[in-house]
Amino acid sequence: MRSLLLSPIDRWRAPPPLARRVGWMGEWTYAHRGLHRGGLHSVGVPENSPSAFAAAIAAGMGIECDVQRSGDGRAIVFHDWEFDRLTGETGPVSDRSAQDIEKITLAGNNDPIPTLERFLDQVAGQVPILIEIKSRNDRRVRPLCLAVHRALEGYRGDHAVMSFDPRVSRWFAKYSPNTVRGLVVTEEKSKSLLGRLQRHGALWTAKPDFLAYDIRDLPSSFAAAQRRRGLPVLSWTVRSAVHRERAAQHADAGIAEGDGIAGAKPRPEPKPKPEPEPKSGGADQA
Repeated sequence: MRSLLLSPIDRWRAPPPLARRVGWMGEWTYAHRGLHRGGLHSVGVPENSPSAFAAAIAAGMGIECDVQRSGDGRAIVFHDWEFDRLTGETGPVSDRSAQDIEKITLAGNNDPIPTLERFLDQVAGQVPILIEIKSRNDRRVRPLCLAVHRALEGYRGDHAVMSFDPRVSRWFAKYSPNTVRGLVVTEEKSKSLLGRLQRHGALWTAKPDFLAYDIRDLPSSFAAAQRRRGLPVLSWTVRSAVHRERAAQHADAGIAEGDGIAGAKPRPEPKPKPEPEPKSGGADQA
């Protein structure tokens, strides 16, 4: 009953995308942070590394990666806020310039940490990409969103941005509306009525084209309702055969690693890429 009451507001505040805009999303399985250490095809390869991305491309998989901002405002492909777990360095990523970060190598195979521009140059439209934008509640999202937007200008391959933070998707809806944008959702510790209302509130703020949903929360009445009205639902992180089956039943595609990669969807036939969009300048004025 509550869902029925909120459905008209969902349609008004967060209208579904045109099918042709997001149709490619359900045709792929996405390698979570590339095919990295522990994956079937890339044992010993670090996450979010050029080697992991090359392995995903070779396997015919889409790629999910994480992006955060360097100290000088560039978009860096790296998951953790600090260097400690994945490199021989310590301290926050945001304290270093992009030039310095590119000199830091990842533990496991000594790949350099890539900027978003270098990652895009490597993929070059061969497979679709999902860019998760990392944010913090105490920081403005505009600087990082703008850095990602600038890196993506002229990129011709299928791509989308997404974030747990609804402010990120809303920024792209306002200043870069041609960029496919998504809201990352988990229901962990928020399955109460208040949690359900908060999910609808995040949806209305974000105005997303798709949802990326925690596999542990599927099936979900909220995800199913949004999927019925035209928002693709991707699911993370698919790590087992049980997860694969659940994602196949309740989502349009999986973001997978490890044992979740077995049985991945075959790579679709290549499609012609659209011409790069002209730079509008609108986002730079945001």
